[in-house]
Amino acid sequence: MSRVYGWMTGGLCLTGVVAWNVSGNPQLVQTIFGNPAVLWGLIIAQLGAVVALSWLINRIGGATATLIYFLYAGLTGLTLSSIFLIYTGSSIAAVFGVTAFGFAGLSGFGFVTKRDLGPVGSFCMMGLFGLVGYGLLSVIFPRLMTAGASFVFSIVGIIVFAGLTAYDTQKIKGMNAPGTEGTDAGRKTAIFGALRLYLDFINLFLSLLRLTGRRR
Repeated sequence: MSRVYGWMTGGLCLTGVVAWNVSGNPQLVQTIFGNPAVLWGLIIAQLGAVVALSWLINRIGGATATLIYFLYAGLTGLTLSSIFLIYTGSSIAAVFGVTAFGFAGLSGFGFVTKRDLGPVGSFCMMGLFGLVGYGLLSVIFPRLMTAGASFVFSIVGIIVFAGLTAYDTQKIKGMNAPGTEGTDAGRKTAIFGALRLYLDFINLFLSLLRLTGRRR
C-alpha cells in the first residue's frame, strides 16, 4: 500500500505542476480551450490511457504501465488547468486541503475495517454510471445542467467518490500478493491501484470544488 500511495502522490504532483504551468501560459490556454478539436483530442487520449492501463495491465510490463500512468496524469493536468482560470487560487488550495484530509480518512477506514465494503462499492458504481450518463447528456444538452442540477450533481459526486475511496482501498489491499515486492508484477499491481485511488481523489476534489469553490 505504501507503493500505491507513493505512485498516486507522484501522479497528483505531476497533474498539479502541469495544470499550474499551463494556466500561466495564455498561448497554451488558447490552444487547448480555444480549439474544440484539441480539447476533445486530449479528453479522448485520457480515456484511452485509462482503458489501456485497465484492460492491458496483465499484458504489459511494469515500465510500460508506469509510462501510461504518468502520461494520463500529465494529460489530466492539461485539461484541469482550466480550474485555475475559473476558481481563485486560495479556493483551490483550501478545497485541495479538505480533499486530502477527507481522502486520508476514507482510505484509512477502507484499509483497517474488517467489514466487507462490496455492497458500498456496487452502490457507488451505479451512482458513477448515473453521473457519467447525466454528464454526457449535459454536454449535448447544456440546459440540463442548471444551478440546481449542478448542486445535486456535486453532492452525488462527493458521496459516490467518498464511498469508492474506501471500497477501492479495501480492494487494493486484497490484491496484494505476498512475495511480489520488488517484482514487475508487484509494480504493475501498485500502479493499477494508484490509478484507481488517483481517479477517486481527483473526482472527489472536483466535486467539492464545484460545490464550494469561489469563482474569479
